[in-house]
Amino acid sequence: MSGADPLCAIPVTILTGFLGSGKTTVLNRLLRRPSLAGAAVIINEFGAIGLDHLLIETSEEQFTLLDNGCVCCTVRGDLVATLKELDRRSRAGEMTDLTHVVIETTGLADPAPILHTLMAEPELAGRYFVDGVVTTVDAVNGGSTLDRHAEAVKQVAVADRLLVTKTDLVSADALSELQRRLAALAPTARQSLAHNGEADFDIMDNQHLGDPQGMAAWLDMPAAECGADCAHDHAHHHGHAHHGIQSYSFVIDEPVEWAAFARWLDYVAALKGEDLLRLKGLIHVTDQPERPLVLHGVQHVFHPPVRLDAWPSADRRTRLVFIVRGIARETIARTLTKFAAIDAARISQPSRHAA
Repeated sequence: MSGADPLCAIPVTILTGFLGSGKTTVLNRLLRRPSLAGAAVIINEFGAIGLDHLLIETSEEQFTLLDNGCVCCTVRGDLVATLKELDRRSRAGEMTDLTHVVIETTGLADPAPILHTLMAEPELAGRYFVDGVVTTVDAVNGGSTLDRHAEAVKQVAVADRLLVTKTDLVSADALSELQRRLAALAPTARQSLAHNGEADFDIMDNQHLGDPQGMAAWLDMPAAECGADCAHDHAHHHGHAHHGIQSYSFVIDEPVEWAAFARWLDYVAALKGEDLLRLKGLIHVTDQPERPLVLHGVQHVFHPPVRLDAWPSADRRTRLVFIVRGIARETIARTLTKFAAIDAARISQPSRHAA
């Protein structure tokens, strides 16, 4: 969400994951932790009768149910109204001071429109910011779910953190295979495990998954440190096409002219925004070369770039990571050359590292 200051705004975590992946169980366990004592929970259920909210152990004043449609489409207006009302009640002292908001989506939800709402809705700017997308993946059925359901693939692709659930029910080899597949599909996402519903991370301890400093640090990592199959163009090595979703990364060796680069962003958003699921970048610009820009976009919506005080390391190259659907790597490279005035010879991709 543009315009929000993470130092004073309220972090919003989107908890998503396909049907049966254990979102409600994980959320219930997380809400027992003292760090989420001031959190509000928004649960979206799709269907005539909502049940998941009955399983959440939290105070009524901190809980909201959106049950008249999918939060990614028909109830976006309700989501805005709910967040505004939570803010009003918190400021008026009608509820516990609001420290965090967790939105649990339906199992069939596309998280991208929710990110749009949080990033671009003027009435929410300055009060809330996107803290990250946490996606649960069922260790038992995750592979087959990815094969069969495009919604599950997209939920994984846009994640900042992947939480693999039901790990106690699969072998170590099966778990490793799934983790490799998830790393190929979502190279920018951190992976965590849940055992018997207990997650090995705390939402509050891992705030700012989408924070510019954290994003810059990840983008600045050498490819060898990113983990198996990190930040490369992949097809799953068993031949799965991930429903046309792929990840690409580019390295640009020369500083870029921001005005030309911004024109390229406008072009990509206008023509390919629907299929540009996520873009993260650390940009070396010509006007202030010692202060890189951090870029974050979801489909048609881009955060205003954030300028860092300094580079995370001695590496001054521009790094770009794309999560796309049906867009060829060559198309991105060609448009970078044409619209961003970047010499094609200066555009490369990290070398592949073995697992």
